Amino acid sequence: MPTILVTNDDGISSEGIVALYMAMREIGDTFIVAPDREKSAVGHALTMHRPLKVEKLNENIYTVNGTPTDCVVVAVEKLLDRRPDILISGINRGANLGDDITYSGTVSAAIEGTMFGIPSVAISMVYEEGRPIRFKTAASFARRLVRFLLEHSMPADTLLNVNVPNVEEEEIKGVKFTRQGKRVYDNAICETFDPWGRKHYWIGGGTPTWSSEDDTDITAVTKNYISITPLHLDLTNYDALGYITRYWQDLR
Repeated sequence: MPTILVTNDDGISSEGIVALYMAMREIGDTFIVAPDREKSAVGHALTMHRPLKVEKLNENIYTVNGTPTDCVVVAVEKLLDRRPDILISGINRGANLGDDITYSGTVSAAIEGTMFGIPSVAISMVYEEGRPIRFKTAASFARRLVRFLLEHSMPADTLLNVNVPNVEEEEIKGVKFTRQGKRVYDNAICETFDPWGRKHYWIGGGTPTWSSEDDTDITAVTKNYISITPLHLDLTNYDALGYITRYWQDLR
């Protein structure tokens, strides 16, 4: 029976991680190791200046008072008695599309799993204000995807970033394999004042604009397709490396 590690950045109480855990239990021996509270947009942060507390809530379910990356490290190095066969992070409340992946704790947990050599997936669901999130749709696809990956494996140093439209399962048009799009938020920093008139800044919100190419993650989910984007740990820009090697000789 495969061992499956489930984590997230929305915290142990999120509806998404419960739906994912229940789906994974149908496949293998499943563990949750997740932050004890919401840790959205913390990126790949690792806690190094204080100790971490682990609390066992139930059989195979743990919380850590740290980041999603902390959860993966502690789970793999200390809590689990065997290395997971696969790691899946989510189901995130809100998409992780385009440039959002650089901030995402959900994606960063999968990055950490990949660094351990564990096949890893981040799965997120589009969130729309005022509409219930249909986590069942994403959980059903996650179950199908994990079964496939356990049978066929994945390329080395690669994780999958999956985004699911917020629709019923029968409304999903299919799956598209996509590249990372470009998403930018305008007016994402708001000015506010405390009761003493001192100015503060609040990061969040804003109006997103994005690239409209047909092969991007953003375009896929807006057309009710599930987007799967393979992400690679090697961030080297090989085109730039070739260019500067040829033309920047004066720097040597």
